[in-house]
Amino acid sequence: MKIDVISIFPEYLAALDVSLPGKAKAKGLVEIEVHDLRTWTHDRHRSVDDTPYGGGAGMVMKPEPWGEALDAVAPPGATLIVPTPGGEVFTQQMAEEFATLDHLVFACGRYEGIDQRVLDEAASAYDVREVSLGDYVLNGGEVAALAIIEATLRLIPGFMGNADSLTEESHAETGLLEYPVYTKPQVWRGREVPEILLSGHHPKIAAWRHAQAVARTQQRRPELLRAETLLPGDLAGLVRPAIAEDAAELVVLQRACWVEEGRINDDWKIPALTESPDDVAAWIGQWDTAVIRAGGRIVGAVRMRLDGQRWEIGRLMVAPDLRDRGLGRWLLEYAEAAAPTDVTAYTLVTGRLSQRNLRLYAKAGYRIAGDVPGIPKIVELVKKRRPQPGDVTISP
Repeated sequence: MKIDVISIFPEYLAALDVSLPGKAKAKGLVEIEVHDLRTWTHDRHRSVDDTPYGGGAGMVMKPEPWGEALDAVAPPGATLIVPTPGGEVFTQQMAEEFATLDHLVFACGRYEGIDQRVLDEAASAYDVREVSLGDYVLNGGEVAALAIIEATLRLIPGFMGNADSLTEESHAETGLLEYPVYTKPQVWRGREVPEILLSGHHPKIAAWRHAQAVARTQQRRPELLRAETLLPGDLAGLVRPAIAEDAAELVVLQRACWVEEGRINDDWKIPALTESPDDVAAWIGQWDTAVIRAGGRIVGAVRMRLDGQRWEIGRLMVAPDLRDRGLGRWLLEYAEAAAPTDVTAYTLVTGRLSQRNLRLYAKAGYRIAGDVPGIPKIVELVKKRRPQPGDVTISP
């Protein structure tokens, strides 16, 4: 890979000569060259900026030196990366894309930015990518260029000493933040390393690390939590009581589940499809309802309430694209564990044609008690309750 960086402060890029980037250059994995934009100026002051047309504060970088610099440095077809607060946000996936390219050219702007005509002209010869590190403003593009270059270079084969470390870090394939890490000593200032890490039981350690990554992602960056990466063991930290504002999303989830059942069973006469957000908001207030949110959406839900000495469970729903992953069984066990201790039985209803649901409930110990009066093809299921340790309640 070849990387060229154009800047009015080439000394800012000296970090590319140290640590792993410097070693990669020495091994010939990458060729990096930093250029001083002022090389392509022609006045005695080596001017690279001027006042903006239309007025306003600050200065704008002139098109002439940038045009000549790109003509000299960037061959046609190269990828021109322009760090700017107005660009698309840089991600790990973008770094993976850049790591597959042959030639990257970085145009590090300063002041109020580069004359727009430079970028418009460059688009005819290069793949121009305007990239932002995030929602904040830096003095220039050099810091962003360093970050993008380092994130990209470490993905090149041979750059990292241990390639396996790339698969376990934050924003890797799972999209999760990395789990917490520890080293010697075992006890430091009274704080001990988690016991599971000392067990030598690698499957349990892997499960613990995954759960920690899910919990950390949910706490710090919930928008990154992809529903398709969820395992049943992850759900305890994601379940919460429903609120009235969840009603619209629950309608969407409910209809998706009911339409899927209709498709499977060729039966579209399903009463729940007539419910509105107001209807759902009303029963949220009448039932203990739990929801699971991941990947920016509600992916599972269940509602519960006491009916005499029976614990009624209803609207157990898992997004159709996440079925057959054990999430429905986990929600059922969660709902059962939420029952008061004096409950003698659990009850729920499902469609007589819903073979998938009937199998799930049969495995969980439920038996058909009979048809639900007034609702065709809907049956009631009952399971006797035995006292269980670890009973839970949903608390706001």
